[in-house]
Amino acid sequence: MADIHPTAVIAPGAELGVEVAIGPYCVVGEGVRLGDRCHLDAHVVISGHTTLGADCRCYPFSCIGGQTQDLKYRGGTTRVEIGARTTFREYVTVNAATDDGNVTRVGDDCHILAYAHIAHDCAVGNGVIMANCGTLAGHVIVEDHAILGGLSAVHQFVRLGRMSITGGCSRVAQDVPPFMTAAGNPLKIHSINAIGLQRKGVPREVQRVLKKTYRILYRQGLTTSQAVAKLETELPPLAEVGYLIAFIKASQRGITK
Repeated sequence: MADIHPTAVIAPGAELGVEVAIGPYCVVGEGVRLGDRCHLDAHVVISGHTTLGADCRCYPFSCIGGQTQDLKYRGGTTRVEIGARTTFREYVTVNAATDDGNVTRVGDDCHILAYAHIAHDCAVGNGVIMANCGTLAGHVIVEDHAILGGLSAVHQFVRLGRMSITGGCSRVAQDVPPFMTAAGNPLKIHSINAIGLQRKGVPREVQRVLKKTYRILYRQGLTTSQAVAKLETELPPLAEVGYLIAFIKASQRGITK
């Protein structure tokens, strides 16, 4: 049984899971699907072809599923898909994709803080934290358990690697490799994300090897290709090292140096 405030506007075609709570003056559109126990506080707008997984919470004035701001938009069915247990704080905006059939995605257990923006065609993984006023341009990929600092802006098509952390007020124009700490404008890599790795239970021996990868990439004066060749030949074949190397090799915009 849904708990819907009498001032909320729910389109006839919207699908509501069990124990959904919808507060005053919320608007839920025709193509929206809300999972079980989703909670919309007050003045929340969920529009477009948008799906929220179970146990999501949207705080006042968050707007999820709005039409892309991309001027290339030519109509069609574009979507937003949100995982389970994700929180959107006040005034967060998440835009639908640009091209017909495409999707903007946000994973499970994310915490998106006030005034953050997720633009069209972004893919945000699980356990991601975006601090206040963090902004993603279109087609950005944020991998699992990455953290974006407040007032940071990420250029289109950039990737933030798994368990990376980007400090506040950063301008992110190139990829941030997994497990690294970056900050500044221009952005620079400062160290591995030691606290994040520790909190996620990454073994100490793996952390020691990742420190070696940081030194090879950023402290030996090597080009990226030289550093990757050295990583492949001198470090043990750990899954984390292989993942980092694959991330660098796949980079289209280059990695932050």
